[in-house]
Amino acid sequence: MHAHDRFLPEWFNRIRSRQITLPRFQRFMAWGHGEVSGLLTTVLRGLPSGATLILEVGDEEKFKSRTMVDAPESGEKVTEQLLDGQQRLTALWRSLHDKYADRSYLIGFEDDPGDGSTKLPYVYGQARWSKNGSRYPMWVDDPKECWARGFIPITLLRPDDILPEIRQWIATAVGTDHDKKDKLFDEIIALRDKVKAFNLPYLALPAKTPKEVALDVFIKMNTSSVHLSTYDIVVALVEEETGKSLHEHVDALNMAVPRAAEYADLPSLVLDVVALRQDRIPSQAGYRGIDYTRMLNEWDSVVKSIKGMVSFLEDESIFDAQRLPSYTAIPILAAMWEHLPTQPDKLGNARLLLRKYLWRAFLTSRYEQSSTSNALQDYRGLRKVLCDGAAEDVVPILNQESYPLPSKEMVLQADWPKRKSILGRGLLSLQLKCGAEDLADGARATVATITSKEHPREYHHLFPAATLDDAGIPDEQIFRALNCALVTWRTNRTISDKDPITYLKERADNCALGEEEMKRRLRTHLIPYARLAVGYDGIPDDERRGRVKNDYDAFLSARAEVLAKAAHRVCEGKALELSELLNDAD
Repeated sequence: MHAHDRFLPEWFNRIRSRQITLPRFQRFMAWGHGEVSGLLTTVLRGLPSGATLILEVGDEEKFKSRTMVDAPESGEKVTEQLLDGQQRLTALWRSLHDKYADRSYLIGFEDDPGDGSTKLPYVYGQARWSKNGSRYPMWVDDPKECWARGFIPITLLRPDDILPEIRQWIATAVGTDHDKKDKLFDEIIALRDKVKAFNLPYLALPAKTPKEVALDVFIKMNTSSVHLSTYDIVVALVEEETGKSLHEHVDALNMAVPRAAEYADLPSLVLDVVALRQDRIPSQAGYRGIDYTRMLNEWDSVVKSIKGMVSFLEDESIFDAQRLPSYTAIPILAAMWEHLPTQPDKLGNARLLLRKYLWRAFLTSRYEQSSTSNALQDYRGLRKVLCDGAAEDVVPILNQESYPLPSKEMVLQADWPKRKSILGRGLLSLQLKCGAEDLADGARATVATITSKEHPREYHHLFPAATLDDAGIPDEQIFRALNCALVTWRTNRTISDKDPITYLKERADNCALGEEEMKRRLRTHLIPYARLAVGYDGIPDDERRGRVKNDYDAFLSARAEVLAKAAHRVCEGKALELSELLNDAD
């Protein structure tokens, strides 16, 4: 196999006539706008961009195909399928035809660092948006305004017969000055010549190449690419083995269970769930051994399982990936769903088992290392309990000696939840399970309030960071999970850096039910009110700093005790009774 030259006009002619398509298993456009701009700059400066790979098509297509994004859907007989080079060709086609809804590409000029007397072209990607039927910013489509900023739309360089369009744009941009018009025309033509002369060579597999060989070549050529994921490879293998599109199945899953994507990357979740269901490690090695025919035959069950998993997580007040303590537990829950009994009492016991498992996944060190192999072990154990009636101690994570629940001392050291600490996020999840009502508006933690785009919850320091810093307390102690509560961004700004007693009194004064309601809202965060309600107004600086440290230590100690008790109760499958957890602390 050797490379053949093919220049951009010929590539575009084949795309336009639909003579060249993509195998359906190819991933969709994955390049970002920075990569598109970089490729266009490469073209304008006459630099090479590597070779592509095509599969010649004989009497019939070996792989079901689809057109490139924004290319014509009908045309002549397909003669080639593009196996490698999709990202580059799609980027060139869409940018030169202004097909990106959120971006238009423009050409500017900068001084050549090696020769100050000449200018080098560069590509600028201008963000676009639509409103009320108009596309903004409007200056991009106004030749006069565009040129006033020193830009030329890259669409004027597409290798089509568009000289009248170019002359009209120049006339509008420059006006009646013939010298300026001629100079700009010459500059555009020179750039167009570079586009026309851009060579994107290709390697060709002949039409007689066996289907499995073509697929193998595609995988081997793309495996080293930073853009091609394991999922992309699996998509290709599924297409080869079953003749069906995994992309289409995952898209249908997303439509059926839209909330699933809030917890994880959906393709990765699917592969992890299927791998476990087929008794394989949820990892890249496990994915390649999946029986893909079986996977698609059982697809309805997979969808049902993921839907059940989402419902279960919401019942446990786990609402999104941003606050998820450990992803590892998520595909295990889904994989277990097919094994749940239907008889009500047995179903209740099964859900209790899964609840114990889930919270141990969030509150122990089980998945801090070797998470994929541990996941398979735990899945097998849970399956034995539900399907074979085995004792719970066959599930490694349920072994208290091997994976003890967090002590008060461990809780005290738990890191700030936003930092992806498993225990830190696990402790935050306990608060969400208790309701975690906003301190000002009293709204309970729900899917709507936690994931709200308009009024998002924020990570609030119960003892203000500025107060603690002034007292000489180091950051690692300021940013403790115990000093955190989720409140709305508006409440967070209202509180700001006020002493606890001050902002608590303000909330109580502004609440129709007064201080008792304020105490109740704090309890839904597992916060002992008496240890938080401290202030330092009128106290000399030296004395205040000492008090802050003592009060903060006392608060952390009291709350650690509450959360440690809560962790033990929930991991036993018991309800979290606030009065029982907080009576002593309050």
